[in-house]
Amino acid sequence: MCDCLLVLLLAACTGGATQQPTVPTLTAPIPSSYSMPCTILPYNNEVQPVETVPEDGTAHVSGSDEAAVSLVLFTDFQCPGCAVLAASLEQVRAAHAEDVRLIVRYLPDARFDKSSLAIQAAEAASLQGKFWEMYRLLFEKQPEWYGLSPEDFPAWAVEQAEDLGMDAVQFEADLNGDEVSLRVGQALEAGKNIPYSPPLLFINSNTYYTGLADPASLDVMVRLALLETRKFHACPDWRLDATRQYIVTLQTERGDIVLQLYPDKAPLAVNNFIFLAESGWYNLIPFHRVEAGFVAQSGDPSGTGFGNPGYYFATEAAPGALFNRAGLLAMSNVGMDTNGSQFFITYASTPKLNGQFTIFGEVLSGMEVLESLTAGDLLLQVSVEER
Repeated sequence: MCDCLLVLLLAACTGGATQQPTVPTLTAPIPSSYSMPCTILPYNNEVQPVETVPEDGTAHVSGSDEAAVSLVLFTDFQCPGCAVLAASLEQVRAAHAEDVRLIVRYLPDARFDKSSLAIQAAEAASLQGKFWEMYRLLFEKQPEWYGLSPEDFPAWAVEQAEDLGMDAVQFEADLNGDEVSLRVGQALEAGKNIPYSPPLLFINSNTYYTGLADPASLDVMVRLALLETRKFHACPDWRLDATRQYIVTLQTERGDIVLQLYPDKAPLAVNNFIFLAESGWYNLIPFHRVEAGFVAQSGDPSGTGFGNPGYYFATEAAPGALFNRAGLLAMSNVGMDTNGSQFFITYASTPKLNGQFTIFGEVLSGMEVLESLTAGDLLLQVSVEER
């Protein structure tokens, strides 16, 4: 994979560039219905390969039905990798409690001798309203019961149920009761239609997660999934007036940075910046990258460095536009013609960036604020003054 896919690195990848849009002529009034040229990025909102919550009761849900992101986990309690993923998902959900719900479905693995027994324990606990307590316990204590014989597991499970505050007698009866047997049978039957081994994780039922199982990697994917709810599905309206000057104030938690935009040199970038600022895209988002002597970068509400507004537009290389001093405002990209919403401001002359990025403004005041920034500091709001 090309390292340039990391947006925060600013370096451009070769290939994959979109067709150069025609930069609009600004000498005549622009109709209010005009949209700037851009390339809308694809969406997977209509793809539903996973039935999120089947009606047969073989799924357990933690979190609000109104949550923006659903994590659909197909798992087996005896699978070591499943335990690692489950622990990471607990941390991610704690960080996004209002925005993420977890949906657990079973995917029994025939390689494990107590796979079905562990499901029985979880379902017996469910009948007493303790599914999630048993779910966590089975994963957390997996090393303790993994080596037990199938004959010894039920007694161990009863002890755990009692420790969790359940009626141990009822739990033991339910463990092999008709209701639990029915649920386990449904899980086994449903698992036959999935030709993969656990764990499987889907995000919003349409994105199969194939990344690392650590909390940081999962958190990136959740943040990007949350960003999908804010993205645009059309090119920005044209808001630029060629007869005006545009002064922008970046209100940060460390003070204000005032910039002048270059509508004559980079009309697409300036129009886009005004559109996003007036849409609230830049409100309460972090400077996700601050590198002394190089740049401070923001514009991604997810804070991951991978986010975009749902579209790309062309790189504008005005004659004589060089990264020859501190305080220049430019669009970040992942290759030519992939401008979106991320921007950076230079701390020094950076000639290695020449010809690769659109310069569309410069700092008028507040360089001392810019130099005081650290990664994670918030951009509170962007205001635009038209003169």
